[in-house]
Amino acid sequence: MPRTVKIALIILVLAFLGMLGFKYLVPALEERETRQTSDAIASKGSIKIGVDNFIGYYPLCSKELSRRMRQKGYRLECIDDGADYKSRYESLADRKIDLAVGTIDSYVLNGQDENYPGAIIAVIDESKGVDAIMAWEDSVNSIDQLKDKENLKIAFTPDSPSHQLLKAISVHFDIGRLKNSDDWAVEANGSEDAREKLKKREVDVAVLWEPDVSRISKVSGIKKILGTETTKRLIVDILVAERKFIKNNEEAIATLLKEYYKTLQFYQRDQSAFIDDVESDTGLDKDTVIQMLAGIEWMSLQDNYLEWFGLEAVDGLRNEGVIDSIESTVSILRDFGSVSSSPLPNRDPYTITNSSFVSKLYDSMMNSNGFGSKQKAVDISFDSLSNSQWEKLREIGTLKVRPIVFSSGSDELTLEGKKEIDLAVESLEHYPAYRLKIKGHTSTRGDEKQNMLLSQDRAESVLRYLTITHGIDENRVLAIGYGGTLPLKKQAGESFRAYQYRLPRVELVLVAEEI
Repeated sequence: MPRTVKIALIILVLAFLGMLGFKYLVPALEERETRQTSDAIASKGSIKIGVDNFIGYYPLCSKELSRRMRQKGYRLECIDDGADYKSRYESLADRKIDLAVGTIDSYVLNGQDENYPGAIIAVIDESKGVDAIMAWEDSVNSIDQLKDKENLKIAFTPDSPSHQLLKAISVHFDIGRLKNSDDWAVEANGSEDAREKLKKREVDVAVLWEPDVSRISKVSGIKKILGTETTKRLIVDILVAERKFIKNNEEAIATLLKEYYKTLQFYQRDQSAFIDDVESDTGLDKDTVIQMLAGIEWMSLQDNYLEWFGLEAVDGLRNEGVIDSIESTVSILRDFGSVSSSPLPNRDPYTITNSSFVSKLYDSMMNSNGFGSKQKAVDISFDSLSNSQWEKLREIGTLKVRPIVFSSGSDELTLEGKKEIDLAVESLEHYPAYRLKIKGHTSTRGDEKQNMLLSQDRAESVLRYLTITHGIDENRVLAIGYGGTLPLKKQAGESFRAYQYRLPRVELVLVAEEI
């Protein structure tokens, strides 16, 4: 290569480096000088959190927490991506944000494409009424009617917590059409759009979140089929920290969590300030704000330590709510068909959790007079009902239960039968506020009186197993035998033998008082 060409190339390279230096180095030096000659010299940097406008995330992005973090030397930035979970976890993987909030199902489902770039460091809240399934009463008035309603149309927002609620009831109540076809699906652009589609009767059912749940409830003829105020650990929001940020910024995360729990405590003690702040920042009216806040249960430091990460045994048992919820979510997504198998690294839920920050913070604050705790909700208890009161209860839906096997001609549960009940209880745990009717059925053959007695005995056998083995409140359950008086519909092309085989069954039906 001629010498003149080499010199020209060197000059070009130097010029290019000079341009880069001018573009990046000079502004960096200017920023450094600005910081060194101002109060910003005490700043420890910024913490970026990927969020959306869900009200449950408000304390994390509130002016109160921003003020607290600013005094600790950190600038808190909440970056709203419009509930684009896929984009949020991509940003976490690319380190454009340091932390992200979202539901457990959103991270399990969308985090796999990015090899799960972060770990769950805290549970933020649980939906307790924010999400609900609403329907025209003259079209659908129970979950069971979703199974066979002709020309059914359901409006929902794809990849939202409400979509997960649909998946959950599809699996728990065995609504095959929701996972095996999409002729029912009407995709909406958010809850407000779904609400309008329901209001205009473009659909029979809509899955909504607040404030649209409260607004549509005022429309005559529309009722709530199921709301998350009656569920447990179905829609759970979490805080996920990027893995390198965890390794390199322990102080920043510890400070954020500490000040966040102080902010929760501040709002807990001064509810009016909480309502005023939300009203001011969102532009919503006071009544709507109150309704929305009532549908969310925020989790304190104590909740995270004891109930979600199980860092201390209570009555000899550790309650690992995060792990249970992850595994339950994977099970729902797998059964629904969203994933073929567990997408978690090594199928291990512990690979996406990190309890160390909650553990250290709790240990350091345990003697601070209840810091981070809240008044716990009283466990649900059930009063005894008369038979006439039971008859007035509204049926919500029949849980998915494969045939419960009894010893031939008797009410004695086999080992296989007990296992099926155990599986059903896993689903039942998500719906703690409902009572349960245990309906026994036999085939239509044989003596009617004997069939009635056998079906009653079998229903009572299941009741005893639920109350004795699983500790279910005996006032919550009622066993009823129907013999062969309520046979199933015969399926097209089904042989008589196959049909008769399906008739002996025990159904677990959730029921509740009329709203």
